[in-house]
Amino acid sequence: MVTSGRGRARRPRPSSASSTRRRSTIGGRKAKRRAMAETRSFIVSEDDDGIRLDRWFKRNMPDVSFNLVSRWARTGQLRVDGKRATPGDRIEAGQSIRLPPPETVPERPERAKREIEPLSDDEAAFVRELVIHRDAHALVLNKPPGLATQGGTRTHQHLDRLLDGLADDAGNRPKLVHRLDKDTSGVLLVARTARAAGHFSKAFAGRTARKVYWALVVGVPSADEGVIDLPLAKQPGTGGEKMHVDRDEGLPAKTRWRLVDRAGNRAAWLELQPLTGRTHQLRAHMAAIGHPIVGDAKYGGAEAFLTGGISRKLHLHARRLRIEGPDGKVIDHQAELPDHFAESLATLGFDRMAGDSMPLDAPDPAKSLVVKVRRAAAAAKTARRARKGERRARGQGTTPPRRGGRR
Repeated sequence: MVTSGRGRARRPRPSSASSTRRRSTIGGRKAKRRAMAETRSFIVSEDDDGIRLDRWFKRNMPDVSFNLVSRWARTGQLRVDGKRATPGDRIEAGQSIRLPPPETVPERPERAKREIEPLSDDEAAFVRELVIHRDAHALVLNKPPGLATQGGTRTHQHLDRLLDGLADDAGNRPKLVHRLDKDTSGVLLVARTARAAGHFSKAFAGRTARKVYWALVVGVPSADEGVIDLPLAKQPGTGGEKMHVDRDEGLPAKTRWRLVDRAGNRAAWLELQPLTGRTHQLRAHMAAIGHPIVGDAKYGGAEAFLTGGISRKLHLHARRLRIEGPDGKVIDHQAELPDHFAESLATLGFDRMAGDSMPLDAPDPAKSLVVKVRRAAAAAKTARRARKGERRARGQGTTPPRRGGRR
């Protein structure tokens, strides 16, 4: 400390070296704050629930290499809900993934890309005909069976490509916020703005959206309604393309069923409500209890088909979606059945009005049969025996009487 002529203490002037260090520290803090401000955050969607983090990048950011993801993980720049993450970590719907700023991503070598052809007039007209609801925030479509939601290595015609035909006057195309399997038909919602996409993604991830499916299954469940509570995991050796019940490694999965009608012991028309959102959940669950969805060879094998003029296509239809929009208004719409499903119901003598008469309510624990792992195995065995008895009866010229289901 130096004393001036007037007796006041005067702070010594810093040396040039300490001044440089201070400026360097301040500059480093500013750069760090800038980097933090520019980090990117993504919310895990319902359709990505339970997958590995490296798989999430492959699905959603295919230009980011695995090596780069690993480097981010090693340096602590890859975070899930604020915690350090590794490529092998499994993620859950609703979690937040934080990445470094875009400028830290080195350019990958250019690869030959297939040039995307603009939509033809027929394709644009086709996708416009799928729209069953339109407002400022969303479009609701009735996806036909056989149309993939997104593209892949061998899938060049898909709904995501066709969404160009639904772009607004400013050229903004709708955004996918959930998916349906290629052979599943029915209600599919797309967001018209980025804000709406964030809102709907959170609604699907938070299970506030209500989805109702119709399914035609082989055989008849032992109860009019119930909840299948069977954990699901990706089946080894299938490339992640098939799920199976796995008590030890599986993720929680619940499906509610309600019987709409039945055709003897031959087939049942069910209403299905997924209470969780695992890949192929409805298909894997119905096969696990011995009642595969008609036409689902992947999960039901040869047992998944009916004779007597019933189509061999998959009989799974997203009938209804109820979800609240960003403005607080409820979007609640139904999608008409595809021809093959409607014809099968008619062939089996079902009244198509019966399915819509069932209220959209929560499962009643007093009425619902809860099917867990042991009970599922027993139910599947019983169902196989019943089908053998039915085939034997038909071979002898007798048919079990048809009983009406719930109305």
